[in-house]
Amino acid sequence: MKIPITIYTDGSAMGNPGPGGYGIVLQSGAHYKELSAGYRLTTNNRMELLAVIVALEALKTDNVDVTIYSDSKYVIDSITKGWVFGWVSKGFKDKKNKDLWMRYLPLHKKFNPKFVWVKGHASIPLNERCDTLATTAAAGKELLVDSVYESESAQPEKVF
Repeated sequence: MKIPITIYTDGSAMGNPGPGGYGIVLQSGAHYKELSAGYRLTTNNRMELLAVIVALEALKTDNVDVTIYSDSKYVIDSITKGWVFGWVSKGFKDKKNKDLWMRYLPLHKKFNPKFVWVKGHASIPLNERCDTLATTAAAGKELLVDSVYESESAQPEKVF
């Protein structure tokens, strides 16, 4: 019998792009864990997706039945509507966040999580907690470097 795991995730970016962060709450029975981190320059979508990735990477066993609650239509629709799998077959042509999607895909195969969309800022306690974790992390002093985003954003825009 698989162990049920409930995960709430949220991502935030002040300025989008700007300083950003993610917040995660993991629950299983009596077990409860919070994770968060902040980045000096990133986007909201990157933090929303990174939250899901970090949450799945934190699981110590694959004998789990994972349900992820998120307020990110970008993440949930990309997965549940199968868009990301089409992007893979097209080499992510003209799609953003390839590095994170490529990091997510093996986790998807390993855990096959169920996704549930929740309305943001709708007084859902664990979603609100994740929002607080994400925004607090983004406002922190010792921010990490989202090196892929920073190197891509430093490139001149394609003109042809």
